[in-house]
Amino acid sequence: MMSRAARRTTRSSAQRAENSLFGKPFDGGKRMDHGGPQQQQQQHPMEQQQPYHPQHPAMMRLYEVQKEVASLGPQVCTFSGLQNDRDYKRLERELTRLLLEVDQVDTEGKPELQGARKRAAQEVEGLLRYLEENATHPSRLAIEELSNEARQLVDERVVAPQRAGGVAEINDELVDALQELVLRLTQVKTEGRVPLRKARYRALTRLCAVQDVIEGRTQQQTLSLPLSGDTHEAVHCINQVMVKVSVARSQLVALLMGLSGRDSCAHLSRILTEMQVELDALDVSGNAAIRNYRKQVVEEINGLLKHLDLEGEGDDTRRYDLAQNNSIREIEAVRAHVSHLREGVLRHCVMGDLSFRPKAELQSLLTHLDQVDTAKNPCIREARRRAVVEVQAIITFLDLREALARRQPGPAEHPSHRAVWLVLGSLSDLQAQVLGFDGKRADKSYMMLEELLTKQLLALDAVDPQGDETTKMARKQAVKFAQNILNYLDMKTDEWEY
Repeated sequence: MMSRAARRTTRSSAQRAENSLFGKPFDGGKRMDHGGPQQQQQQHPMEQQQPYHPQHPAMMRLYEVQKEVASLGPQVCTFSGLQNDRDYKRLERELTRLLLEVDQVDTEGKPELQGARKRAAQEVEGLLRYLEENATHPSRLAIEELSNEARQLVDERVVAPQRAGGVAEINDELVDALQELVLRLTQVKTEGRVPLRKARYRALTRLCAVQDVIEGRTQQQTLSLPLSGDTHEAVHCINQVMVKVSVARSQLVALLMGLSGRDSCAHLSRILTEMQVELDALDVSGNAAIRNYRKQVVEEINGLLKHLDLEGEGDDTRRYDLAQNNSIREIEAVRAHVSHLREGVLRHCVMGDLSFRPKAELQSLLTHLDQVDTAKNPCIREARRRAVVEVQAIITFLDLREALARRQPGPAEHPSHRAVWLVLGSLSDLQAQVLGFDGKRADKSYMMLEELLTKQLLALDAVDPQGDETTKMARKQAVKFAQNILNYLDMKTDEWEY
């Protein structure tokens, strides 16, 4: 087998796109339409090499390799698994075979044939390298680690107890733990790579579905007695279905988290559909209470069924490419407006002009953001949250500036209270710098701002209220304000993406 070092041959920067055997050199999947065919026109090698051996067996063999690479390329560029996955091993095996075949092409020492063979090898090597880079990328491993953490949590608290005949331990602690994992998944950086976006999307959709199943479970209803004999029979049948639904809920959670080796989404879907048929066959027309009970159980079944299409989610959709999402576009439009307002506020602030106060406009943007449909997508929710923080940062800046301008301390003001206001004045100046900061955490200006804000927190900590309640309250609010500025600076530089 070809050695790994041979597969990783560095591509020469002197090779031009128009000289590539396949039209353009491999670009890491950027020309791939999320699993669709390459958008560029594939050129026949004989057309590119028309002056040289158009019918030469070597060129014809390289053309055959080109066709195989064209079919494998989209699969490589959307593969979102790990190295131990079956599809990874298959793709690696096929690409390695093609590389060996390219190496075995006899160029008869002719420079033009040698160049074509070299370009073909580079194209295959590029795909192999891209496949390996994504499967071993730190972000991909982080996604898998978080998925395993969620899997273990759900297994211990939900799946394992019900398999043992017990009761699942579902409480606020479990719900909060799942929400924390969702938040950590949204923070994983994908660097714009389609496979990483796809892996993150698949992990998030499954974990959010488990959240929905756990939080939305319907408690079995108890109807008041006595009821007629016919009605009792209907209630008994509905109760039996409800028990089956409870079991199906556990099976669904196990399926979504990859904890079920035998069941499949199709099998569970058939079971749930049979339950619906069984409920539809019941005659409950004479009792509104029983009819409502059946309706609730049917809604519970429908709630489970809607999650069963996740088995292929992410394979044949573009939902992980949130740059094309309408809600994201709406949020980005608001952020662009906020950026324009922020520049105006800072410009007037430098001139000492406090008349520019677009607070009403900023409040309307908050209302707009509140109405954005997130479709329960945690990444869209996080994008909206960040936009809200950006708006609120400007509003709090304007409020503090106005409060500082109105402030008229009297001779009887407590010295500690005056000290807090002095810190607030410094924080206002620092917040203006933070609002205008557009760098990275490695920048000296970032480290300087972080250090200055930390010093202001230490200055507040050194303020002794001396029992003055007003000073205590003011210091507490100033500390929170300083921490919010630090958090905002941290958010601006964490390089988060959709």
